[in-house]
Amino acid sequence: MNTMKCFFLMTVLTALPLGGVCEAQTVTPQACEQSIVTPQTSGRYLWLPIEEKAPEGKVLVIADGKTLTEQNVRMAREQVDYYVALDLQPYLKKNGMKVCVQNVPTGSICFKKLVQNDDADYALKEEPFRPAYHHTPQRGWMNDPNGMFYLNGVWHLFYQYNPYGSMWGNMHWGHSTSTDLIHWQHEPVALAPDAWGTMFSGSCVVDKEGTAGFGKGAVVAMYTASRPTPFGGDVQAQCLAYSTDGGKTFTKYEGNPVLTAEDKDFRDPNMFWNEDIKAWNLILAVGQEMRIYSSPDLKTWKEESRFGAELGCHGGVWECPDLIQVPTENGKSSNGKSSWVLLCNINPGGPFGGSATQYFVGDFDGHTFTVDDASRYTNGKALWMDYGKDHYATVSWSNAPEGRKTVIAWMSNWEYANDVPTQQFRSANSIARDLFLYQVDKEFFLGSRPAKEYDGKGLDNTYKVKGATTITLTNAEGDTFIITYDQKAMTLTCDRTKCGDTSFSDKFPAVTVAPVHRKLTSIRVFIDNCSVEVFGNNGEVVLTNLVFPKSKLNQN
Repeated sequence: MNTMKCFFLMTVLTALPLGGVCEAQTVTPQACEQSIVTPQTSGRYLWLPIEEKAPEGKVLVIADGKTLTEQNVRMAREQVDYYVALDLQPYLKKNGMKVCVQNVPTGSICFKKLVQNDDADYALKEEPFRPAYHHTPQRGWMNDPNGMFYLNGVWHLFYQYNPYGSMWGNMHWGHSTSTDLIHWQHEPVALAPDAWGTMFSGSCVVDKEGTAGFGKGAVVAMYTASRPTPFGGDVQAQCLAYSTDGGKTFTKYEGNPVLTAEDKDFRDPNMFWNEDIKAWNLILAVGQEMRIYSSPDLKTWKEESRFGAELGCHGGVWECPDLIQVPTENGKSSNGKSSWVLLCNINPGGPFGGSATQYFVGDFDGHTFTVDDASRYTNGKALWMDYGKDHYATVSWSNAPEGRKTVIAWMSNWEYANDVPTQQFRSANSIARDLFLYQVDKEFFLGSRPAKEYDGKGLDNTYKVKGATTITLTNAEGDTFIITYDQKAMTLTCDRTKCGDTSFSDKFPAVTVAPVHRKLTSIRVFIDNCSVEVFGNNGEVVLTNLVFPKSKLNQN
């Protein structure tokens, strides 16, 4: 591998001027250290050495007298854990382009280890817990999936992404594509922070009739821009971007933001075309409720109603909503008129601590969502989509083929997501799942079966069930993951307490238990290098759990 260290380093040890970030007398000299790196005019990537335990410094690209980008980066002080790329391509032809590193001691090892080259795979490590067939970023941090759409045979997956380290921060929209939901192509970053803030979660739609004025067939994204205030906290607003090349590149709408409010947690817009009202709907998470809007053009929005203030679990902030019409197993609707499901992700408040996805079954007329039976959701009661510890931010693909309601989730938990024992990357997504409603007596429950793209690929085992059943997954080192179906108690349980490394968090060892609403006849299990996903009756009951065993578990 041909690499070249090529930069000029100049150190500036001066206090910031009045009106800057800090006053000299209130900080240590180290906090105002600044180093200037002048990259060569060739070599697309400046590789930044990272040390995870290091405090965050600032890395800025400055040219033409302007700051072109600014990121928080844990530049290596004493040791290099891994590298991340600062993509210089947009800046190499700018006048006087320099990279400024702030609040990092000038004697730090990072300044001796900087590398500039064109090698996109530079210093990429093999990690034992990187999944074989689940989506994950090549480098950096990932959390919520968002903005997913299907178009011309391609599944587009966007996600909350930090390209500059494998802990949360610097939120961008990462982008990956797939034709089979198994093999993923890493694409360039779709949306990067701007003057309105960092890029939080949102959604994409295919505007087939060009209602927004960006052209017929344009892909339109709505995302939350989150900007910190000088007084603490942040301001969140909803913004648009559009793509006229099928989602490869996006242009931010010059009229942003399109929706604002005074509320603290005002985010995660999910929009969809509603044929019943011949208009767009939008559902948005605000604190511990959902707000529903309508629009003729994706730009001007009218609030229609609010939902959930006194229903469901309120153990934490409501996030990442989705409002979708879901097919039932027998073709009938849940209440004789409709079969709508509202997905509501919550953190904390999950059934086993931390984050999880609850759902509500009901009716939606384009203006108001009403649950079928409010008694199922009163006094803190909730219906959970997945009873594992690691299934959050579940949202669906827009424009999915064959009318399918296909979803994916972030396969982690906010209780320990920053601490799991991977390094160069953090987090994977669940396998994609197709939603359905099934009926037990007069009640409807939400099921999620593995997407049909996984059938016949040798990724799973299905166990026939006749009464009480125990399935033990193990390896040569004796790690065990135990699946237990108790037919008498009507529960399905997963125990990962003795399945490899659990030392990074006392919240990680867990026994998760799901209620079973119909007698089980099969248990389908998907194992990857850091996860076990269990489907009772092919999706009527589901448990998703991370594991970090000494070697991959078997399916014997």
